[in-house]
Amino acid sequence: MWILVMFDLPVTTREQSRAATKFREFLLDEGYEMSQFSIYARFCSGKEQYETYVRRIGANLPEKGDVHILGFTDRQYENIIRFSGQSRKRQRKNPGQLALF
Repeated sequence: MWILVMFDLPVTTREQSRAATKFREFLLDEGYEMSQFSIYARFCSGKEQYETYVRRIGANLPEKGDVHILGFTDRQYENIIRFSGQSRKRQRKNPGQLALF
């Protein structure tokens, strides 16, 4: 199973910018990979672990802005079509095993 976190956070003030940076750093520390600047993805082993990550994100939300969390299966992840520039990139494969850091 995969978890995708998408967010749109205000950065008009110094405090808002710090909060957005802190949230991005939290996601990276939790093992998420940046797909785009405000879209992060992470593999999780199942629904229970997915719910744990959702709770952790909820506990670390910035004061303002929008955060959306999507959960989807390995098969759905493999079917994502990705373009970079003007060329189509090969499909990403699911990890063979869970990497520990």
